[in-house]
Amino acid sequence: MAHVLIVDDELNIRRVLAAMLRRDGYEVTTAADGEQALAVLQKTPVHVVVTDLVMPGVGGMELLRRVSAEYPDVPVILITAHGSVDSAVAALKAGAFDYVTKPFEQEELRKVIAKAARAHDLERQNVHEGVGEAERPPLVGESPAMRTIYDMVARVADSPSTVLITGESGTGKELIAKALHRGSARRDKPLIKVNCAAIPKDLVESELFGYEKGAFTGAVGSKPGRFELADGGTLFLDEIGEIPVEIQVKLLRALQESEFERVGGIKTLKVDVRLIAATNRDLKALIAEGRFREDLYYRLAVVPIALPPLRDRREDVPLLVHHFIEKYNRRLGKKVSGIEDEALQLLLGYAWPGNIRELENLMERSVLFADGARIEASALPDALREKGPVAPTPIAAVGPLGAIAAPSGASMKEIVRLAQAELEKELIGRALEETGGNVTRAAKRLQISRKSLQVKMKELGLRDAEGAAGDE
Repeated sequence: MAHVLIVDDELNIRRVLAAMLRRDGYEVTTAADGEQALAVLQKTPVHVVVTDLVMPGVGGMELLRRVSAEYPDVPVILITAHGSVDSAVAALKAGAFDYVTKPFEQEELRKVIAKAARAHDLERQNVHEGVGEAERPPLVGESPAMRTIYDMVARVADSPSTVLITGESGTGKELIAKALHRGSARRDKPLIKVNCAAIPKDLVESELFGYEKGAFTGAVGSKPGRFELADGGTLFLDEIGEIPVEIQVKLLRALQESEFERVGGIKTLKVDVRLIAATNRDLKALIAEGRFREDLYYRLAVVPIALPPLRDRREDVPLLVHHFIEKYNRRLGKKVSGIEDEALQLLLGYAWPGNIRELENLMERSVLFADGARIEASALPDALREKGPVAPTPIAAVGPLGAIAAPSGASMKEIVRLAQAELEKELIGRALEETGGNVTRAAKRLQISRKSLQVKMKELGLRDAEGAAGDE
């Protein structure tokens, strides 16, 4: 279970909350003020912070600012008195995950903490900027595919048009959303982020649009939704495909008319919000299954941005590797100067099913356990270093090229990998033959970068890419 840090200057509240959460299976640490809380965060991994708003010394708002800057993946929940609701809403705009008001129902706090813990798990899967990186470019890569995306971001950042970012998990969709917000005239207004996969389906409507007192059991007061909090700024809905169909109608109206009502309310609220959505799902397939509205899809996809997987932009791997080495040197207090060529070649040849997220996690681990000045191949996981056993008895796997030789007892994943390699080998060989061995022209024909083609040629053993005939 998640590790929750409770911060409150009242001993009885710390004891009550700690006992409640331990009964629910959470690991719990308590602190009497923000200064103690920061000391805990430096020594212990924490998944959720629950803090009082008003405390002597380092109060809740200052703690929120420090946690947001130094531990951006740790959600902060504020506990506040009824008279301080305005301050709590201001804290939400400053990046707090949520708030509850005293006196609160224990069940309400349980739900908010469970939601925050789920959000932390999902947030950790994304690529983040590190400590002190606020002024650094949030995106890393110089491949043609990424240059195209940079150009797209620059063109549409300062427009009010909705943007739909698609791509596999771990490709950096949240970073694109941040870049769009920073490049707009709304940059000084809130960027409100909502991971739709972290919200229970029966709470999505109240999360997005807010609710009035008495709207449902446990609604002891009114509460603004994420649309209200993002007024004047940007609302980023990650995992948009997880929103229930019945809520999609209200979302579509909010986008088209810039107005909505809170749950249980009758007053129509007007907002000025620029929406950015993201998904790793095939929304057109969800439309065909009746799980996503077609009219909402076209309203979201005014400007579509498709992020390529890391395996299709391998020339960016060295840049990303050195970026993460610098990042985790700072965060972990290490002095790793670089990576050995043999280790880098292994990283270039790997398929990266987890994309940048997987590469970042690997580099964090490699920097943490590095004994020398440079990361060596021997320090990398076995999956990258081992070519796998070769068995003499093949089985037939039918694919686009006919029978593919695979080791006896090979898994479907291994067979697909071999079939893909054979197909890539044939396509590259055909392109080289048609261009007289000119790597540059062959890369243009295949619509990939010259560097990617060279890496593929070495990976597939076609020839020495540097000695290709007629290369430009």
